Amino acid sequence: MFNHDPIPRPSGPPASSTPVRDYMAAGGPGMSSDYVVVPRALAEAMPLPWQQHMTHLLAEFHRTYGHLNWPIYRVVPSRYEKLVDLDEDQLAEVGAIMEIDSDGSLVYRDRSGRKIENAEDRTVLVSCLDPIPSEYANANQSTPPRGFPAPLGGERR
Repeated sequence: MFNHDPIPRPSGPPASSTPVRDYMAAGGPGMSSDYVVVPRALAEAMPLPWQQHMTHLLAEFHRTYGHLNWPIYRVVPSRYEKLVDLDEDQLAEVGAIMEIDSDGSLVYRDRSGRKIENAEDRTVLVSCLDPIPSEYANANQSTPPRGFPAPLGGERR
């Protein structure tokens, strides 16, 4: 039998033709304007169906783009900090120095020696310890892996 009612249209915005770009533009953990980082420890801890799906997607991705001349990427855990809160090593990392001016005030300069105006309002990206747990994060500690309790009596076998 033929239904004379119109086909119902889904409510809401139409599906995007750039879903990855749209999702990444919203930002999130491990995303920057140019890259997406998935910590290996978290990827390997995903449920098995997720891992299988991700493996399939990555294999397709590498089959499609494997012919490109890929560089080696060095991923460094980092966080934003105020320039004025950095120590000497962190200042060197971001290419800045701190000096005491002739009038006794602190002055921040960039690599070329130019004064950094409004240094107290400037935020920079500096490296930090990786907060994402890994399989080997506690290798030198007495904490058992995966949070299983130690045997009673403090004995370790």
